[in-house]
Parts: sequence; structure tokens; C-alpha cells
Amino acid sequence: MTDGFETRETWPFECLRCLHVWEEHFVVRHLTDVHGNEVEIWLSSGVAVPPPWSGACCPHCGAYHATSFPWGYLARHPELVAGPEPELVPGPAPAGVPAVAEPGRTSAPRTNLPGRLLIALGVPLALFVGYELYANAVAAAAHHR
Repeated sequence: MTDGFETRETWPFECLRCLHVWEEHFVVRHLTDVHGNEVEIWLSSGVAVPPPWSGACCPHCGAYHATSFPWGYLARHPELVAGPEPELVPGPAPAGVPAVAEPGRTSAPRTNLPGRLLIALGVPLALFVGYELYANAVAAAAHHR
């Protein structure tokens, strides 16, 4: 490699699963070899990484369903980037007010998205198939009379 220069780029992302918004900082090395071929090497914290458009992983939930914003988008929309969440310390409940569960805790575990999707698609399909089987059985019984 003969010629080269570095640029610093900040890419804003949003997770399409949990809607978490974050930024990642990259150093991009632009190199040209003796044959005139141009190469870009993307670095994050000094380590070579794939380019950001090849699939970012959400640091909040670990999903690979992330989209990037145009450069400078988050600087123009600071309300999208939330700071650290404040620590909520429950105080004593006033008299006559029922106690509320801690924030972030639910009484029943949440079903993950694929499970809910299977239920949403599977139940109507099972009902439809069951109805068709019933209707065919009734029609066959009436035909044999």
C-alpha cells in the first residue's frame, strides 16, 4: 500500500427490535496500492471491523436488526438520544395507596416476539383448518344419508 489517509466517522443507529438509539465512532483508513486499487479499512477502538452498513449489533438487546441514520441526524435531533436512565428508588407508599411493583419488573414473564408471532398466525390458521375439517365432515355425513 502506498498512499493513504484516515478519516473519523460517527454513525448513528437505531435498533428495530428495542428502538434503542446509539452512535458508533469509526476510523476509516483509505489506502491505495501500487496498482491504483482503493481500499477502506474500518476500525473501531483500533480493531478492524466490518463497515457499519454490513449489519450493526444493538448494544442494548443484541439484535442485528439495526438501521443507520444519515450523518449528523442525531445532532439535529438530540431528543432521540436519551441519557442514562435515572435510578428509581421506591419510597414508602402513602396510607391507603396499594403498593406498586418495582419499575421494570412484571409479574408474568413476557413472551418473546417469535412466540407471539407464532400465536398470532397459528391460532387463526388452526381455527380455519378446524372449521374446514368440520364443514367437510358434516357435508360428507349429509351426503351419505
